[in-house]
This record gives sequence, structure tokens and C-alpha cells, in this order.
Amino acid sequence: MAAPGLAVGAAVLLLRVAVVAPYPGGKVTESCHDMVPRHGHSPHPDPVHSVSVSQTTFAPGDRLEVTLSGPEFKGFLLEARNAEDWNGPPVGFFTLIDTEVSQLLACEDRQGSAVSHTNPHKKTEIQVHWTAPQQAPSHVQFLATVVEKYKTFWVKIPSPVISQANAPPFSTPEATAAPLSTLPPVSRLTEPFNASGCGNKKFCVRSPSACDPEKERTCVFLSFTRDGQSVVAELSGPSKGYLSFAFSHDTWMGDDDAYLCVRDGQAVRIQPSRLEGRSHPVMDSLDALEEMAWRLEDGVMQCSFRRNITLPGAKNRFALNASYYIFLASGAAEEGRIYRHSQQPLITYDKHDVTGPPEDVGGSQSPLLLKAHGALMLVAWVAAVSIGVIVARFFKPVLSHPVFGEAAWFQVHRTLMLTTCVLTGVAFVLPFVYRGGWSRRAGCHPYLGCAVMTMAVLQPLLAGFRPPLHDPRRRLFNWTHWGMGTAARIIAVAAMFLGMDLPGLRLPGPWKTYTMLGFVAWHVGAEIVLEIHAYRLSRKVEILDDTRIQIIEPFTIADAEGHAFKKAVLAVYVCGNVTFLVIFLAAIYYL
Repeated sequence: MAAPGLAVGAAVLLLRVAVVAPYPGGKVTESCHDMVPRHGHSPHPDPVHSVSVSQTTFAPGDRLEVTLSGPEFKGFLLEARNAEDWNGPPVGFFTLIDTEVSQLLACEDRQGSAVSHTNPHKKTEIQVHWTAPQQAPSHVQFLATVVEKYKTFWVKIPSPVISQANAPPFSTPEATAAPLSTLPPVSRLTEPFNASGCGNKKFCVRSPSACDPEKERTCVFLSFTRDGQSVVAELSGPSKGYLSFAFSHDTWMGDDDAYLCVRDGQAVRIQPSRLEGRSHPVMDSLDALEEMAWRLEDGVMQCSFRRNITLPGAKNRFALNASYYIFLASGAAEEGRIYRHSQQPLITYDKHDVTGPPEDVGGSQSPLLLKAHGALMLVAWVAAVSIGVIVARFFKPVLSHPVFGEAAWFQVHRTLMLTTCVLTGVAFVLPFVYRGGWSRRAGCHPYLGCAVMTMAVLQPLLAGFRPPLHDPRRRLFNWTHWGMGTAARIIAVAAMFLGMDLPGLRLPGPWKTYTMLGFVAWHVGAEIVLEIHAYRLSRKVEILDDTRIQIIEPFTIADAEGHAFKKAVLAVYVCGNVTFLVIFLAAIYYL
């Protein structure tokens, strides 16, 4: 029923990461300085790949061939550095030999200062050209980071040192012999989180509202407790993959400050990241986080950390003493790799400052426009259309008295059908307003919606050209009107089935499927009962007719009998439709 959306999503936090994750396309400029992949794991210490250079000496302006080779790998990053200062900026620039497997990066805002992969396909050798700069250091070394798979990678694999012809002898600086940095320590939580102090001592986001993660395993819980110039964050919820939250300036995914708790075997990895548009999160350094801890028990994941309110040196981390929308999302993870969440993130209704006065707030997993879209479509196609069709098909003799110059049944039918057209038109526009265009992630739902909208517009236009009662074309009109209306109802039901599973309006299952099947069975059952009743009345009149004269006007002879029964069926049918409608509307309201 709804085009997806939210990105609100923010956080939406998390689109699928490919096998070389999280950068299958090699856009790894954020790793230019330390050359460490943002995978959240420690690099392997003993390289199995090598970097070779076509010559051992060079002069400014010389062009050398550099080769990275070894067992099959999927991703890489190659730079040239001053051999006496690996922490310095890249030197010289590269040119490509094979653009199918390698691409140039702009490290330190210098185009061509590094090379990376273009795809996650397996490779065993990469060759590029490197040109020495005019102001080249005396000694140069090529450093390569190689990713075999998500958890298996090596950082700063060195090549042999190449030197200028008249340079003094090279001696290995102590800095290059220093061990690679490891991840900050992470501890195990000994006790579960609880909601004590929410709205009093700490800022909380909870779903369902007022739930307690200590007592309810289905409780999605996020809290912030200010402690001087820092904030302690606690995140809890049911997940076998990952939990995440993000701060956002708006309700759309992009340019957001996000934090992930990712299950990795029997442990949890805590990882800060940033969201750039509707793509996978870009993992950042753990330097901003302290006192990280986690807990896994009974399908519930919990993690916590401390972060300073302001981080002047971290350009991707927001200052926490400002107001933001807060996103909460979860999804699947495999071997520490995250995949796109299957359900829309929970988003707070308003912006909040988590360092201000403590609050206890909730949020929604569906934006208001998409809720309105689903609600209007349900009112139109569960209630208005169904009742209008039943009345026109079976209640002409029962509601034959005139109202404002027309038979009552016709006035009811026309009013309900015009109401359907108006509601469908308004609902049809809302997802486009929300998304700002067509949604490519909604599958077949929007196509079916367009078909329903088209037929909803054509039906009243066709009715405006209805031939007179005894016109020979009236029979053709009746069949066309009936056929188009039936097709519209069938397609609308299919669209509703698909819409209920979309992330933007993901109704809880499996009850939603059973309820919609129940509605379809309810409507079909009512039609069958009324058809059988009409048939039995018709047979009764034929038997009582001694002359066996063909009944020309069956509505005036057969259907005029049994009015009380039909009225009872109509009353029960309308009550049933309203019940189904209320169930769906209540579910949408509480999303």
C-alpha cells in the first residue's frame, strides 16, 4: 500500500553490504591516511601478498611499474609514501594499466595519489604505473592494503625501498617497525539494561512505549545519560544481526551520524559510521568511543559506550548538544557484515537534544503520508467499493424507492463509487509527494496502484456515457462496466497484499495476511449467499407459475420477496466490513 521510503530513514540505516564489504566499488578515500579498512576487525599480522617495483632507483619524473600480487584477493589500496615516514602524505601519482580492475583515488585532495579496486571479483595481480614527483623524498616505499574477505585483510604491506641515485643510505626508522594498531578494548555487560530513570535521569526512546528491556525481550530501547562533558548511550533490542541508531537533521537518510552494534559470532562489534545517501554506512574510526560493552542473551542484543558531547577533530560526528531526529533500525548480519534492514527504521516524531532535560519519547516506523495513503486506500477498497458493488448487484428491489429523483440503490452505489474515486486519487498522490518521485524499491505495488487509479478514473467517465435503458448498446455497457470494476477490485486487493509488506508501511505479520484473506472470503461468501438466495427465489416463482411464462423482470418478481433476509444480510455484511477496516486502521495508527 505504500511506496517505501523512509529514510527516514535514516537510518535507515543500513543497506546491504557486498562481499568485499563494505566497499565493493573501491571508494575508500576515508582509509587513505591509515590505510585500514573500516571493517571493525584487526588486520592479520603476516602478509601473504607482495608489492614489487620495476626498478630500485629513480629520478624525479621517472615512470615505474608497480605490481601487487599473491593469493586471490577482492579489494586493495595502494599508495606511495616516504620510506622514512609512513605516516606522511602519499607521494607521486599513479596511472592505470587496466581500468577494469583498478581506479584512481584522490587522497589528500590529490587526484591519482592512490589506487583501489573497482569490483569485488577475485584477482591475483594488479599492475599500475607510478610517476615520481619533482620534489620526491630520497627514499620511497609502496604500501598496499589487501582484503581477501571481510575479516581477513592485511594493512600496509611494504614494497622494497626505491631511492634516488645520489641519496644517502636508507635506514629503517623506528616508526615503521611499530606494531599495527589494534581495536580498543570491549567488555561484557554483566547486567541487562532497564528503563529506570527514563524521563527523569536519562533520555529514552522506547518501542512499544513504556516498555522495559529488562522485562520484555521485544522492547527496542535506546537511552542517553549525560555525565559531565560526555554521554553514555545504551542500545537494546531483539536482533540476531545488528542494531543501530543515528542522529539526523531530517527524516531522510543521508549525512547522518550513526552507530552500529553488529553480532559477530558470539560477540558484538560496536562501530561508529556515517550515512551518505541511500547507501551502505561508511565505517569510521573507533577513536571517538570509550568504555564499550555488550551483552547477548535470549535473542536480545545490548551494547553501550561513552562519547564526548563535542568532538572538534571528528568531522563526521555530530555535537550532541543540539536537536536531531533519532533513528532506530535493525537487520541481518553474517560474519560481521551487515545487510539492508527489512523494516523501516523507527523515527522519533520530533527533534530532540539528548543532553537537555531528560525525556521519554516514542516514534513511528511509518511516515504520516504513507500511513494516510494506506488508510485511504483501505477505506476506499475494503468498505466503499465492496458495499457499493453488493448494493448494485443484489439490492435493487429492496432499495427501489426514489431519493432525490433516483432509486435509492443507485444513489448509494453512485455515492460510494465517487467516494472511492476521490479517496483513491488523494491516496495515489501521497507516496509521490513523500518520495518526490517514483520509488524503485516498491516492487510491483506502484504498478498495480497505477492500474487501479486508471480504472478508478475510467469507471465514472464510462458511466457518464451510459446508454438509455432499452438502447441496444446498454448490454455492452453493462458488461464493460462490470468487467472493469471487477478487474479494479481484484488488482486493488493484490496491491493491498503487497503494500502491507513494504518497509514504509510494514504491518505486523502474519495476522495481516490472514486478516486480508478473511476479508476476501467474507466478501465472496456474502455474494455466494445472496446468489443462492436469488436463485432459490427465482426457482420458487417459476414452480408457482402454472403457465410457465418466462420471467422478463426477475428483479420485480423474485427478488421482491425475501426483503427481510436481504436487509439482515446487508446489515451483517456492512458490520463485518467495518470490523475489518477498523482492524487495519488501528494497526496503521499504532505503527
